[in-house]
Amino acid sequence: MEEKNSKTIYQALWNSADILRSKMDANEYKSYLLGLVFYKYLSDKMLIHAASLLEEPTTTDLEVAQKVYAEAYQDEDMKDDLLGELQYDFSYMLEPNLTFTAHVQAIHKGLFQLEDLAQGFRNIEQSSETFENLFEDVDLYSKKLGSTPQKQNQTIAEVMKELSVLELAGHDGDLLGDAYEYLIGQFASDSGKKAVEFYTPQAISTLMTKIVLHGKENQKGFSVYDPTMGSGSLLLNVKKYSNEAGSISYFGQELNTSTFNLARMNMILHDVDTANQHLNNADTLDQDWPTDEPTNFDGVLMNPPYSAKWTAEKGFLDDPRFSMYGVLAPKSKADFAFLLHGFYHLKDSGVMAIVLPHGVLFRGNTEGKIRKILLDNGAIETVIGLPSNIFFNTSIPTTVIILKKNRPTKDVLFIDASNEFEKGKNQNFLTDEHIDKMLETYIQRDNIEKYAHVASFEEIVENDYNLNIPRYVDNFEEEEEISLVELSGAMQQSQQELQQAEQNLFAMLNELEGTNEDANKELQHFIQAFGLDGGKNE
Repeated sequence: MEEKNSKTIYQALWNSADILRSKMDANEYKSYLLGLVFYKYLSDKMLIHAASLLEEPTTTDLEVAQKVYAEAYQDEDMKDDLLGELQYDFSYMLEPNLTFTAHVQAIHKGLFQLEDLAQGFRNIEQSSETFENLFEDVDLYSKKLGSTPQKQNQTIAEVMKELSVLELAGHDGDLLGDAYEYLIGQFASDSGKKAVEFYTPQAISTLMTKIVLHGKENQKGFSVYDPTMGSGSLLLNVKKYSNEAGSISYFGQELNTSTFNLARMNMILHDVDTANQHLNNADTLDQDWPTDEPTNFDGVLMNPPYSAKWTAEKGFLDDPRFSMYGVLAPKSKADFAFLLHGFYHLKDSGVMAIVLPHGVLFRGNTEGKIRKILLDNGAIETVIGLPSNIFFNTSIPTTVIILKKNRPTKDVLFIDASNEFEKGKNQNFLTDEHIDKMLETYIQRDNIEKYAHVASFEEIVENDYNLNIPRYVDNFEEEEEISLVELSGAMQQSQQELQQAEQNLFAMLNELEGTNEDANKELQHFIQAFGLDGGKNE
């Protein structure tokens, strides 16, 4: 059922995107689509619940639920109790004329007005802090939707009609996460040109999550932190693989306000209890967060923007996140600043996984000094080399670095998975088998020829603390030796076949006759151009 529903979601999103694609780029229409899907989800969930409070048996038919709710709303004796119950259960409430179902009914009657939808947005946003400003990116009056209010009205109405087929209230999957990943995947060629956020493909997210959660699947109250959370997909992946999902605490920070709001929607759509959501909209490097308890976490998952610029002001040398290293990540490459921030917030018993470009493994100067201290402390446990072209917005090869505190050893496991991928139309992707192989190798921590190597600390030192993977894993495949005798024979055979083909061609040319004298002359000139005389190859 869920797979079928997912396909319906993707098809509806694709159809909706078709309406908007010619009007704006993917980064913009993504906000419209996901905002409207979220509004429909909240509306449908409330409507079905309202109907269940009002009649038995419970209906899942939105048209029936809308009718039941609208009738009860007209009953003054029933209205206040019903609205109070809905507000208590959901922290928001939509009047019957503002539900998504009511809007679609109005569209079919030619009565829909954008202001009614805008009012629905406001009602939800003003109902509680949980929903504050969630729809601020959905500009219903943008000229890109149409040059006149009537055309804007028509565009949104068409999108809502396409989305109306979605059955969202009963969907227990990662609805918005699936939709978001689908949109990024389908429209990356458009959005990638301008997008500054990096979205973590599900396969990489799964690998990182399973590593961080390994051995703690049954832990109650597991806390996970992502200071560059994007849409929250890395955080929420922990929910999929924990056996105590309801007790997980999520801590996340995101600089981009639009993406921050998307993460908030994502949490709500995953039914994450409000008390377990701790999300912040700010610059992770500029000012540390969180600074109030708890500040250290069981798991840290990060996919920060690669080689981003940051201020690297001298004052950061006194910041407890960076002070013990004596130097700062360079202004032009904040990679190690992100890494050290995440590592600072890791519990002594925790595990951290971060995706970064390969440069962090071997670049010198201040980055080399930071890397040396981390290795001297045994902090870097594993380095996994991923294939190139597996992220939507960049084709560069990346590495997943696993860090721990207070390790009894300083060795480093290197896994070279750069050739472990399936080739897709526009990008490479990892299969479940590839992920399982990496995970099993990580857990077993064994040497595997041309794939994995456990390097002793002495080896690391001998290599001047350079962690470039080819120094430790030799995946070079020698080309098969070629016999000169066989090569000579093959060349002679090819020459003979070429001569035979030429003779066959010349024979056919000599059989041709022109339809008139001029044509015959042209044909003779053509044959002579091939070096023919009287049908013989000179």
